[in-house]
Amino acid sequence: MEKGIAFPLVSVIIPAYNVEKYISNTIQSVIKQTYSNIEVIIVNDGSTDNTKQIIENDYKSNAFVKLIDQPNLGASAARNAGYKIANGEFIKFLDGDDLINAKMIAHQVSLTKSDSCIISSKWGRFYNNDIATFKFSPEECWQTMSSVQWICSSWKNAQSMTNPGIFLIPRQLIGKVGLWDEKLCLFDDTEYFTRTILAANEVIFSDSSTLYYRSGNQSLSSQLSNAHAQSAYYAVLKSTQYLISTKDNMRTRLLSANCLQQLIYYFYPEYPELCSLLKKEIKDLGGSNIEWASSKKGKFLSKFIGWKLAKKITKWLR
Repeated sequence: MEKGIAFPLVSVIIPAYNVEKYISNTIQSVIKQTYSNIEVIIVNDGSTDNTKQIIENDYKSNAFVKLIDQPNLGASAARNAGYKIANGEFIKFLDGDDLINAKMIAHQVSLTKSDSCIISSKWGRFYNNDIATFKFSPEECWQTMSSVQWICSSWKNAQSMTNPGIFLIPRQLIGKVGLWDEKLCLFDDTEYFTRTILAANEVIFSDSSTLYYRSGNQSLSSQLSNAHAQSAYYAVLKSTQYLISTKDNMRTRLLSANCLQQLIYYFYPEYPELCSLLKKEIKDLGGSNIEWASSKKGKFLSKFIGWKLAKKITKWLR
């Protein structure tokens, strides 16, 4: 495609921390887009491996690739640093180990119709650095919807997927809602995209666009530190507040309560104080009806001894 008014510049911002095994594939998936009016901004976030060297050696002669080097400040700070030097009319935040299909940006740009619309895409997971393991993860929100409808649909099972690479965002909308919250280290994408989507009029679905999400096998609860737990609590709580302040009804209250209840299932029993705070928020919203999602063994045990004891036992048996 030729550059010009009909082909606005798209800035792809990639935070990179210790992704030496994956960063070249991620960059290549952007460089090989069928849409040519792209700048790639990679923010090396204090990597201690060869991430920076790989970028410098392989892409220093590419005029469309820019490298920012900073101390390890976290992914949100890296995205903000990239945005501050970006020139694009549209922004895509892409994690340093994920991939996008070659037609993604062209198709997403073709669907843009105003600065108050966000373009979304399909996505799926692949494992062990093997793209052959890729499978789509269909969601009800894979359709064009109003912003509130999209959030409600995405939160239906209290397992919202807001991986940054899914979305193409108008620069003017980012100017309206602000940048990433650098205090957050977990569920920062949930907070950012809930805030950003609710500020838009519509989320337009691109069925020709796919994000390939590199996934591991560890559960969230097995990785939780105190900082992660505090971040998750704040991010999800703020997200529910954004939704309620935009649309306050029985449906949005129940969806918000279910998202908070899901955090309790993650946090228990390691973070009792956060669980107590969440219980109060859930009560104020009118209660939750989402059940503990566990293995067949865990669900069977919970019928007789309750989910709390069942979780302790299944965790001990691992």
